[in-house]
Amino acid sequence: MEWAITNFIAAFLLPPLNLLLLLGSGLLLMRRRPKIAKALLVAGFVLLWTFSTPFVVQNGMHWLETSSEPVTSLYPDVQAIVVLGGSLYFHAPEYGGKDTVNGITLQRLSYGAKLHRDTGLPLLMTGGAVNKHLPEGVLMQMRMQEDFQVPVRWVEDSAINTFENARFSAQILKKEGIKRIYLVTHAWHMPRAVKAFRHAGFEVIPAPMAFTTRYQTDVFAFMPSAGAMRDAYILTHELIGLGWYRMRMFVS
Repeated sequence: MEWAITNFIAAFLLPPLNLLLLLGSGLLLMRRRPKIAKALLVAGFVLLWTFSTPFVVQNGMHWLETSSEPVTSLYPDVQAIVVLGGSLYFHAPEYGGKDTVNGITLQRLSYGAKLHRDTGLPLLMTGGAVNKHLPEGVLMQMRMQEDFQVPVRWVEDSAINTFENARFSAQILKKEGIKRIYLVTHAWHMPRAVKAFRHAGFEVIPAPMAFTTRYQTDVFAFMPSAGAMRDAYILTHELIGLGWYRMRMFVS
């Protein structure tokens, strides 16, 4: 229920629905409040163009990703690797209609497997269940072991968000005396993830991956695209999430 409520509220705050609501409000007010309506329509158009322009959105993603750097040398005294789930691919036809991990999670598993081979450290997969589906952590373990031939020592299978990933992972790892970890997730997700895991009591070594890069800056970087709108969704989601986590941590 909490997962459904959170995602329902988020839909109204994130593009493209927030922009459609802004433009729709402008259209509805055109007769009764023409000045307000025009302001809303202009704002909606400008934001729609901005959120779909690769150059603008990619620079926003770069700013978000500057809080952590890729792991280029191994750190001493790290005790485990925690890999965060990034959602599922439901009813995958090529897997016989069974659920499996989505592309975002698969990228994280790939880098987690590399980091394990580089360090020999044990792995924890973290991600809970949606409705009656298998928990994400369990499916991550299956893919890691079957596709990458890498063993998984621990599975956290209850969390429905990053904050809970950190809290429930702490319940597992602190019993083992583990406090210093590599944290594997996308570079754009790392700022929020690090805050959550440090709040849970971990000493975190960020191990970000899949940084936002650009082939070249040309005229197409300034032309609206669906790909930029997708990244704008991610950017807005992370910025709102950072603000929400600051409030939540302050209260707790």
